[in-house]
Amino acid sequence: MSKHLPGAAGELAETNPSVWDAYSALGEATAMAGDLTDRERRLVKLALSIGARSEGAVHSHTRRGLEEDIPARDLHQVALLAIGPLGLPRAVAAGTWISDVTDEK
Repeated sequence: MSKHLPGAAGELAETNPSVWDAYSALGEATAMAGDLTDRERRLVKLALSIGARSEGAVHSHTRRGLEEDIPARDLHQVALLAIGPLGLPRAVAAGTWISDVTDEK
């Protein structure tokens, strides 16, 4: 593991490194399975996290998006795009989860 992971993911990686390594390898394989750019993959992962109602994953992909120089306004647009398929309440919730991270910066 190259860096400390926050929360439950970090605990899993610490206590079960072989499981974490296998999970990481799967993530790398799926990332390389097509032609999406790093930016596109990050925004898709953020959108999927919103759709799955996973606050922790939204935080993670927002944090990583900012580290990858994706502007906060672009990350927030993903939440706005969720209005149509997921509904206003879920999109608003996602926007607050994104703000949890973007407002820290």
